[in-house]
Amino acid sequence: MANTRVFVARLAGCNVFDPAGDRVGKVRDVLVVYRKDDPPRVVGLIVEIPGKRRVFVSIGRVTSIGSGQIITTGLINVRRFEQRGGEVRVIAEMLGRRVAFNDGSGEASIEDVAIEESAQGDWAISQLFVRRPKTNSSLFTKGATAFANWSEVYEKVTAGEAQSAEQLIATYSDMKPADLANTLLDLPRQRMFEVAEELPDGRLADVLEEMPESEQVGILTRLGDSRAAEVLDHMQPDDAADLIAQLPEERGEHLLDLMEPEEADDVRFLLSYAPDTAGGLMTTEPIIVSADATVAEGLALIRRHDLAPALGAAICVTLPPYEPPTGRFLGMVHFQRMLRYPPHERLGTLLDLGLEPVTADTSAAEVSRILASYDLVSVPVVDENHRLVGVVTIDDVLDYLLPDDWRSHDDGDEVRKRATARTQLVTGSIPLPGRRHGNGTR
Repeated sequence: MANTRVFVARLAGCNVFDPAGDRVGKVRDVLVVYRKDDPPRVVGLIVEIPGKRRVFVSIGRVTSIGSGQIITTGLINVRRFEQRGGEVRVIAEMLGRRVAFNDGSGEASIEDVAIEESAQGDWAISQLFVRRPKTNSSLFTKGATAFANWSEVYEKVTAGEAQSAEQLIATYSDMKPADLANTLLDLPRQRMFEVAEELPDGRLADVLEEMPESEQVGILTRLGDSRAAEVLDHMQPDDAADLIAQLPEERGEHLLDLMEPEEADDVRFLLSYAPDTAGGLMTTEPIIVSADATVAEGLALIRRHDLAPALGAAICVTLPPYEPPTGRFLGMVHFQRMLRYPPHERLGTLLDLGLEPVTADTSAAEVSRILASYDLVSVPVVDENHRLVGVVTIDDVLDYLLPDDWRSHDDGDEVRKRATARTQLVTGSIPLPGRRHGNGTR
């Protein structure tokens, strides 16, 4: 691999294989340490292995980098990665930093970093791909780009100034929300806040829904009230209710007042239910149609790309109005049943008459037994007047059963937690944790 040059941003997401060709995981970052008179030295890769766990792979165990893949010796320590003092993550911490040219020609921001091997297993930063500031006021132009050797620039940071996170966000733009949430949780805490603050409202809402409550609260606390309310507007109502319930009562009420009235009403509605009931677990945004709607119309509704899979597994049929609380609940039509009938068939003729709804005060234990006993993905929730108020999905129940910190467990612990949750789901022996509103409706 002598004289091989690789740009780090292009390594993000690359598959890592062992010598036998078996996939080990994916690259999430490159780790370097600064040196006094020489460019930073590469010490290893941060690799995500199955179970969403990040581990450290020493650069000395990398035998080949190229063609979008990395080959290792196969000897990997699967202990969870912990960043040590003096170590710097290239993607998470260097991209977006400002540098100044030693010749006085101006400043630029780092968009990519090239690493190069000078001897077997000895990698270091060789060049930076940088972008200079715009030279005119047009919104549709960018500054000129250039390559610079490490020795030609120096980092320019004002004390207390946050580094730009724009390039990091661009690098992770294709990540699913759950993966991006895990990536942010692995960053140094201050850097995590910086990146979260620069994410678009909708993207940040999706990411927050995948984070532990303590981190959700930490990030929301850093946002101004107006921005926080905008993000809450983009969240699923049950996720927003769960998050607001963790805030001081005064700020929670203030944010509700700043939210869109319709969204705030949904959140207040969910907060009125006890956390260990169907009302506390449900989402208020199922697909609801009239009995005269056709199979074709129903299938079109569940094709929406932003619809959670669990919510797309069945359609609720009610009398008008068709927003919770609806008119009288008539029944549910399952996705698979719709596939067996012609497009013009009315959904009112395809109701699952054997599925009884639960009431909003039904216990979480009873809801879990119903889902497990009848192999259901969701169960409708009605009020005392038999009006549909929401649905509880299997995601909601699993999120309720799993401990708040389940995302931080290693693979073995996580498997055991999931097995325990499954046993509790079947037997109904559910521990009652603190206030939760089912983060899993996505």
